[in-house]
Amino acid sequence: MRDFVASRNGGILIRVVVSGAAGRMGSTVCDAVAEADDMELAGRADPSLEAPLSEALEGADVVVDFTTPGSALDNVRECLAAEVHAVVGTTGFDLDELRAAAERSTGEGGRARVFVAPNFAIGAVLMMQMARQAAPHMPECEIVELHHQRKLDAPSGTAKRTAALIREAGGNVHEPIHSVRLPGLVAHQEVIFGGEGETLSIRHDSTDRKSFMPGVLLAIRRVADLPQPLTVGLEHLLL
Repeated sequence: MRDFVASRNGGILIRVVVSGAAGRMGSTVCDAVAEADDMELAGRADPSLEAPLSEALEGADVVVDFTTPGSALDNVRECLAAEVHAVVGTTGFDLDELRAAAERSTGEGGRARVFVAPNFAIGAVLMMQMARQAAPHMPECEIVELHHQRKLDAPSGTAKRTAALIREAGGNVHEPIHSVRLPGLVAHQEVIFGGEGETLSIRHDSTDRKSFMPGVLLAIRRVADLPQPLTVGLEHLLL
């Protein structure tokens, strides 16, 4: 693993490979990395580009994965074997399997870290935190999440994460979580709390995929310094 120092004033650039580079999120990440002063877009991996991840890993510092639930776990395992840090925005795969793989790699002497975020939008993270704060005071709630028609998993990773945070705080999330998949949507979620004679709605809307890029770039810059093999949730980087 190559040691690197991220600096906007010079120094060693963070070499970033984007897995799923041909997708909408992947291509947006490629543009954001290419425009960042402290990063270098070192590779684009995607089956449609006939560019396998294995061929792009050499010399990489961080891989950003926006692929599919069926391939993300294997992609991260490949990163861990190559001692390359991974930032994962893909959702819908088994997080426990990923945790086991990251911990096993560290136990074998590997230094790679894995960061997973159900949502990289700063506003979405604040929405989840506000919902957690509301839960002890208005425990009864429902979650409605809306995404574009190509999103494969339902409920979304953001909705599942929100539900977990609310339940940890003592709230009662009514099932099922409502998932809407329609053209014209990007990523939207509303948490509706109900009490006697009142309701409280907390909503976040991403109307452009660029809304996720500040969080993605933050994760790229911070992943190497994370204390645990696996960290889940952008809120840990905003402290």
